[in-house]
Amino acid sequence: MKKVLVAVLAGGALLTAGTPALAQSAKTALGPYGYGTVKLGMSAKQAKATGAVVLKRAGEAGSCSGWDLKALPSGKDGVGLYISKKRGVAVIFAAKGVKTPEGIGLGSTIKQIKKAYPGVKTAASGFPYTTVPGNSKAYYSFLLSKGKVYEMALGLKTQDCVN
Repeated sequence: MKKVLVAVLAGGALLTAGTPALAQSAKTALGPYGYGTVKLGMSAKQAKATGAVVLKRAGEAGSCSGWDLKALPSGKDGVGLYISKKRGVAVIFAAKGVKTPEGIGLGSTIKQIKKAYPGVKTAASGFPYTTVPGNSKAYYSFLLSKGKVYEMALGLKTQDCVN
């Protein structure tokens, strides 16, 4: 009986030890201050020190550098985030499966966006955007096609990397 109890306890300890990491990755949201350990405003050095990002495109003089989140690579022609020399982590793009704390992600509809963010506005370029709940210095922007989000970003309102 003791051997069975020890085996069950050991197995439970292994399952429990593995659960927080799984739960953490499942619970990681885009916003209100960043994604996981990568936070808006971090310098490139600070972001690199998290171990969560990898450089993809060096910035030219005064421009932003392009990075990827190691856990969510963006593919050959994309970047997962931009880091400004002046502002730090300026924009983080949502990868497939990543959602805001309010449950909005790639594939969400404009109706879902408006329900989650009643104050959503439309930019001159036609895309919806809103101030991030809990972080008045940041915004979410959404690009839609056929009524569904195909690109979403969390950015600093003062970012100087993308239009």
